[in-house]
Order: sequence, then structure tokens, then C-alpha cells
Amino acid sequence: MRHALRVLLLIVAFGIVLLGAFAQSVSGFGFALVAVPLLATVIDPRTAVVVTALTNIWLTVVAATRDHRHVRWRMTGVLTAAALVGVPIGLLVLVTLPERLLSALIAVVVLGCVVLVWSGARLRTGAVGIGAVGVLVGVLTAATGTNGPPLVAAFHSLGYDPRTFRATLAAVFSSAGLMALAGFALAGRIDAEVLRLSLAALPAVPLGWWLGNLVFDRIAPAVFRRIVLVGLLGSAGAALAAVAA
Repeated sequence: MRHALRVLLLIVAFGIVLLGAFAQSVSGFGFALVAVPLLATVIDPRTAVVVTALTNIWLTVVAATRDHRHVRWRMTGVLTAAALVGVPIGLLVLVTLPERLLSALIAVVVLGCVVLVWSGARLRTGAVGIGAVGVLVGVLTAATGTNGPPLVAAFHSLGYDPRTFRATLAAVFSSAGLMALAGFALAGRIDAEVLRLSLAALPAVPLGWWLGNLVFDRIAPAVFRRIVLVGLLGSAGAALAAVAA
């Protein structure tokens, strides 16, 4: 019975990562917003954050490399430097916050993401504004894994087209994700259970990306925005259900 439940958990993790990779491929972000709250309904939230980070890093690195000609590298460098300040703060939150409070934080962050994107908010894109976004990205990457929406708001303000938007997001996610993974390793959060779940779910990443690319190449900008919003609403609902359970 225990073995059957473990196999079922691996299958569920595969399906969740597949959905997250599909969302990331179509919208440029969304992997963690989909995967973290859904995984947190079947495993503890700390493990959900780390498993998501381990599976997502391959996706973002490959995406940034593949679309490197569309990446705004100067912007990526500024955001990465600022994220380096935020990652230790986020790691402290992940390690010290009780599990239920961490689940609640994930739910609140996801809901905030929904409001931010739904409202079409624009952020100041001067040096101070971009620096603040970078720090917030670092905190969210390590604490909840749900780091996309501040970047979405900033890049919408800069008027990036969908391909530049997706490529630059992937580049920032890659650098912030690698920093967070180093922190997880130093904090002892990458254990046998995390590695088992990550390895089982990893094949879902290229499959989800391939499926998403089939949609991405045929999508209009207005539909692109609606897909982002629907994905955020779904992940927010899952996060709330996990906290209420």
C-alpha cells in the first residue's frame, strides 16, 4: 500500500510539472505559480518549493540559451545583481517559517500575482524601481518559488514583445534559480526525497515545453495575456485550497 502511494505521488508530481512547463512555455512564466501550490497540496510546502526549483532550472536555462538573441542582457544583469540581495532573505523565510504559515504565504503571493497581472499594473522602470523588482524576485525565488509577476509587471511597462518577454524572463529566472539552489543546498534542503521527486518529474519538463511551443507560435498577444490570467487564477485557487485543508 505504501509503495502504491509513493508511485501515485511520483505520477502526480510528473503531471503537475508537465502543466507548469506547458504554462511557462506559453506565457514565459507560470511554472512555479502552477507547480508550487499544486505540489503543496500533496507534499509539504518546503519540499514543493525546492522540487519546483530543481525541475524548473533546466527549463529556464534551456529557454534562455535557445532564445538568447531575444534576451535583454543588460536588464538581466541588473535584475540578477539585485536578486542576489533578496535570496538570503527568502531562504531565511523558507527555513524558519512554520509549514502552515509558509503555505499561507504562498497563497497570498499567488493571489497578489493575480491582482497585479489582472490590473495591468505598470511599475517604475528607473534604476530604483528595477532594483526593487530584482530584490523582490530574489526573496520570492527562495521563499515561495513564485517570482514571475513582479517581472511581468516591469516588462509590460517596458513594452517587451512576447518573444523578448519570454526570453528575458527565462534569463532572469535562470540566474535567480541557480542562486536559490545554492542556498537550498547550503541549508540542507536538497535531500533524498527531493531528489527522487525531482528526477521522476524531470522528463515532464521537455514534454510540457514542446507542447507549449506548439501553442506559443500560434498565439495572438490578447490571447497571450488571457492565458497568463487564467493560469494565475487556477494556481491561486489551488493555493487557497491547500491552506484551508
